[in-house]
Amino acid sequence: MSERRRGHGEAGAPHGVADRRAAGGTRTDQKRQAITQAATGLFLRQGYEGTSMDEIAAAAAVSKQTVYKQFTDKEQLFATIVTAITERAERIAETINALVDEIVDLEAGLVQLARAYTTAVVQPPVVQLRRLVISEADRFPVLARTYYQRAPARGIAALAGGLERLAGRQLLRIDDATTAAEQFAYLVLGPVIDRALFDPGAPIEDSEIARYAAAGVRVFVAAYT
Repeated sequence: MSERRRGHGEAGAPHGVADRRAAGGTRTDQKRQAITQAATGLFLRQGYEGTSMDEIAAAAAVSKQTVYKQFTDKEQLFATIVTAITERAERIAETINALVDEIVDLEAGLVQLARAYTTAVVQPPVVQLRRLVISEADRFPVLARTYYQRAPARGIAALAGGLERLAGRQLLRIDDATTAAEQFAYLVLGPVIDRALFDPGAPIEDSEIARYAAAGVRVFVAAYT
């Protein structure tokens, strides 16, 4: 008799299980995802203190008991959402590395890098989460430190590694790659991220990102070549 029995999918899994996996995991996984998505939206709109577990359960279309079954309390749920930024930060680091390795014309390549980096960091969900973490840093200092290490600091580390590789190709003269990366980041990103954080109603235009990228790179290249 065949190992794949009727009514079962690959590796003997029932068709229902296989279908749920294809659709995004088990029902438990799907409920957990619905809870985190609902909580993220509420936390970003209303803040930590202004959001209740009752509201999260209602927005996720699950019972409050289900929320507590997945997450011990609101603090754990908040921590889960904040630390999930790791995945986005990894994508930003991957973009930085890819763009650095493609650079032939130094200034033009750094401008492209600056524009991509700034655009990724000032995306509304990223800015909203950063603003939320800052507002709750006194309440959750360890979580705020973790966010910093996994998001902003990871971007700086990727920039530092990329600049070191450019120095190895004799395109830059760098003694301290981390300092150079921090200076690069603040030259091209500083004014834009400040605007995004403190004036949420004002859109960040591509032309503004391009202007700061070009101006910042000119200063950086003058200092490091």
